[in-house]
Amino acid sequence: MRKRRAAFVAAGVAAALAATTACGSGSDNGGSDAANFEAKPSGTMSYWGFDNPDDVGQARLDHAAKQLDGVTIESDQTGFDAQKFTTRLASGNVPDVVQMDRELVLTYAAQNLILPLDTCLSANKVGKDRWYPSVVDSVTYKDQIWAVPQFYQPPAIILNKTVMDAAGVQDTDIDTSNPDKLLAAIGKMYKANGDVPSTLGFNPQAIGQTNLWLVGMGGRLADENGQPALDDPNNVAALELLKKIVDAQGGFAKYKSFTDSFDMFGEKNQFVQNQVGAEVDAQWYPNVLSPYKDKIKLAAVPFRGKDGNPVTASSGTSFVVPAKAKNPAAACRWALALTEDGSWTAAAEARAATVKQKNSIDTGLFTGSPVADKAIREQFVKPSGNAGFDQVISTYYDIVDKGKSVGASPAGQQIKQELLNALTAALLGSKTAQQALADAQAASMDAYKTVTGG
Repeated sequence: MRKRRAAFVAAGVAAALAATTACGSGSDNGGSDAANFEAKPSGTMSYWGFDNPDDVGQARLDHAAKQLDGVTIESDQTGFDAQKFTTRLASGNVPDVVQMDRELVLTYAAQNLILPLDTCLSANKVGKDRWYPSVVDSVTYKDQIWAVPQFYQPPAIILNKTVMDAAGVQDTDIDTSNPDKLLAAIGKMYKANGDVPSTLGFNPQAIGQTNLWLVGMGGRLADENGQPALDDPNNVAALELLKKIVDAQGGFAKYKSFTDSFDMFGEKNQFVQNQVGAEVDAQWYPNVLSPYKDKIKLAAVPFRGKDGNPVTASSGTSFVVPAKAKNPAAACRWALALTEDGSWTAAAEARAATVKQKNSIDTGLFTGSPVADKAIREQFVKPSGNAGFDQVISTYYDIVDKGKSVGASPAGQQIKQELLNALTAALLGSKTAQQALADAQAASMDAYKTVTGG
């Protein structure tokens, strides 16, 4: 059943390719050979998927608009939807630039439904070094770059010192490279009412941060050619370790039910309520916790790979230019303007104003660009007066250049779904980790062959 579903999803992209080809490629832009990224941006440019911009997003949009003086910019600020995109590709009614998750990019690249952007970058004198290597690698396929990436908010482990201190657990005990030590610490902090968890010693974010556990154990989702690699033995080891962690805390069903009940974005969040002793969280989560800085006592440690070194997993969004874009030159310049240093400075200034207004803590912006990250930290991230929060913020900055990619694949969306299926089966114990990943690999290969034509 899973194989059929994955193949069906991938077939939708293949159908879009067939329809696009049937419409002919002589009109509009017509493909990468006809895209003139060196032309001066002019006319009208449309974008889709940059939805509900906050203070950071609006500042960047305003900055980009100024860089494209004379270009009329039209927006569709609804969220990206893969089915809608497929329909628009087939009809030829596509925007000039689209924001999407980076894991989707290679699916469309393999079908030539989006344009390679190497000429776009060179025409605007932008090198790959604008981004962290793991970030740009996630949108690279067959030695070409297919998207302009943005954001990289690395995960680390936030510590609830109130729970840890009460249990006699030290920061160094929360060490993902030492499972025995970690499990012992979990045992000291874990509490339950009967068989229902009331405090997790450690929330590994088994569902939301699976990729981090894979790269930490040396695993990957795809090989260097984009072919699925879910049955990598290191992936098996990662799922087996996750099972040990959740089994030590009531088992997966009870663990998931408990974490689903967290008021994650509210005043009764899991740190305020002491429902976790430690938790894997992406860099944006300290922003959520900052209003409650006087109610919680925090610290942070890096997630460590099996070799003992800090590691993070790269993820984020990106901008692509569809193959039928009518104004690729403006689309290219707009996407690059949104991700240049001036844009991030404008965003950081807007965020600083918001922080001041709300009497909050500036945790910085993690842009996907090392130069921008460094500049923002130096100019805007100042001591807050809360030593715990400052140490948390510093930890995220310390690890941002430790990113590893799980690999990028034309079957990325299907691989993600099959990994979730495998993870759920393994954690519930309905399959061994090895069998669950073997089944996921077979289904992902079906999808890969459909997308790439075998």
